[in-house]
Amino acid sequence: MLGGERVADLIPRLNAELPFRPICAYVNNKTEDLNFPLFSPKQVEFLPAESDTGRRVYVRSLCMLLYKAVAGVMPGTTLKIDHSIAGGHYCRLMKGEENIIPNEEDISKISERMQSLVESDIPFKRHERLTKDVIEMYREQGLEAKVKLLETLHELYTTYYNLAGIADGFYGPLAPSTGFLRNFDIRPYKSGFLLFPYSTAETDERLKKNPPGEKMFKAFTDQLRFNYMIRVTNVGDLNEAVLAKKTAGLINVAEAMHEKLIGDIAADIANRRKEGTAGIVLVAGPSSSGKTTSTKRLAIHLATNLIVPKMISLDDYFVDRESTPRDETGDFDFESLYALDLKRLNSDLQRLLAGEEVNIPTYSFELGRRVEKPKPMRLEENDVLLMEGIHGLNPELTHAINPDNVYKVYVSALTTLKIDNHNWISTSDNRLLRRIVRDYKYRRTSALESIRRWPSVRRGEEKWIFPFSENADATFNSSLIFELGVMKEYALPLLREVPRDNVAYAQAYRLMKLLSYFEPIPADQIPSTSLLREFLGGSSFEY
Repeated sequence: MLGGERVADLIPRLNAELPFRPICAYVNNKTEDLNFPLFSPKQVEFLPAESDTGRRVYVRSLCMLLYKAVAGVMPGTTLKIDHSIAGGHYCRLMKGEENIIPNEEDISKISERMQSLVESDIPFKRHERLTKDVIEMYREQGLEAKVKLLETLHELYTTYYNLAGIADGFYGPLAPSTGFLRNFDIRPYKSGFLLFPYSTAETDERLKKNPPGEKMFKAFTDQLRFNYMIRVTNVGDLNEAVLAKKTAGLINVAEAMHEKLIGDIAADIANRRKEGTAGIVLVAGPSSSGKTTSTKRLAIHLATNLIVPKMISLDDYFVDRESTPRDETGDFDFESLYALDLKRLNSDLQRLLAGEEVNIPTYSFELGRRVEKPKPMRLEENDVLLMEGIHGLNPELTHAINPDNVYKVYVSALTTLKIDNHNWISTSDNRLLRRIVRDYKYRRTSALESIRRWPSVRRGEEKWIFPFSENADATFNSSLIFELGVMKEYALPLLREVPRDNVAYAQAYRLMKLLSYFEPIPADQIPSTSLLREFLGGSSFEY
């Protein structure tokens, strides 16, 4: 191999072997763009846009394409890409502090401009320059959030991309050119629009199955308003607060907001209980959303409303091991709804609501079956039954119970802090970092193993949790605006232990890159009642 070849230069030699058009590559298990230079022997694995990593590259590139189109069609307008929803990304257009609501003509012009840029097949050119020069370039373009971030990081050099005269930065590589971005769609939504990385026909099909959820959108919007109120909307803002030693106040306000949200949910449950409904409260959410702490805090707030919470675990209703469904690989699928004895569960719930005494089962994971031990329970007039589990929002879980008697709470870390206006923080990445830290502390599970298991966890969530999120009576956003600054010191040492010769290193490196943007926040500032303590340790709750 000649020194200085690009990764893309290898493709013509492999065309007969590659069954797809690569959009990026793993180079020594790090994601790189196809223009990455090869000055020495490297291990190269090409990736299609359909892969998880390739899709991230595709979406990042699409966002820069959108930025270029907006700059051309609506000059002087600031593009904000806030968060993901319904398989797309919610975007807003701003002029100063004013939200400009685009009309159909605006959307059409932006889409047509994007399509024209795709047809022109313009390269995304990667550059690395002195940070002070990049800061000035961003300042000239009005990218103040990027300026603030770079000014708090103090890096000597910064990498950025140029697309036909505009510059932008992302925490990962882009596609070689706009010609790779054939599939996209834009739909008006609320005060902005949704950007989809799919064709129009595929977007239509996906929206039929997964329309934007009103409750989920409200949870995101409420948090964005809170961020704006405390003047911390991006990582640069957070870093400035850390450097100015103002995090104590920020943490106290964020924790108080959590208490208020849980208190409001408890008050709603108490009011319904007094009306004779909501005898059962189900708390559900995806992995590492903080369900356990949220449930314990909810129990405390219910007590302050003179409601007595009585808790049972859905785990005790597992079917015997040999009756557990199996997944596509043949392994036991403990996340399946049908891993639970729904008949016994619904019978017990009906009897409890009728005022009868029920002996709650006990499941032995060691024996792989239920064992009957004395565990009597009865619901009195001011009692509620509180249950936590991933299937709590699925109506089939309590199919025999009158819906009026079931109150459902959805807990998820709906991350709204952005790196900058064009780079958001994935809620999935936030939860994965929580899981890596927690599972190492309590189970001595390595970051490597947590990363390996994550795709399977995500598949289970997509099947059993997310489709039912709009069934919730209340949504609790468990994200904390400061948490990645705290997580940094816990997660980085674990991520560094992922072997570089393992393909999982690509994800570990990506997460380390994300954490590198945050100024560290000392964990001793976090109260013992914080939901974050569920993952860090030091909680005043027992788990």
